[in-house]
Amino acid sequence: MAIHTPYLATDSVIECFDSAGNFQGIVLIERKNEPHGMALPGGFVDIGETVEEACRREMEEETGLKTELTHLLGVYSDPKRDPRFHTASVVYVSRATGRPIGGDDAKSAHLFHLSEIPWEKLVFDHAKILRDYLDYKDRC
Repeated sequence: MAIHTPYLATDSVIECFDSAGNFQGIVLIERKNEPHGMALPGGFVDIGETVEEACRREMEEETGLKTELTHLLGVYSDPKRDPRFHTASVVYVSRATGRPIGGDDAKSAHLFHLSEIPWEKLVFDHAKILRDYLDYKDRC
């Protein structure tokens, strides 16, 4: 009997700062592939790498930013969170300096102030993830 498990992915809410340490916003990418829309940068964990390694790799591939993972936001595993297939994602909050540039699976990458998040354009369950992130920020 074949065993099937969810795909393992990782995403990150990247908090971007300028060289003086001033918060500039969070990074969202415009996806090249289906489903089209805005998303947190992220991707799948490769065989042989840790989730943390995959997260840093995916952030750099999709945004050009070197990130420092600051903490785990949560694990999102609703079987319906990704319309393509069952995906479980380990989501981090990370920190970076500079401006994002879209690459790899990202058509483009943009900074958004927390009051300007384009909620209606978000794909997957990224609106839920960002609401959880904002709740976390309110508690800090």
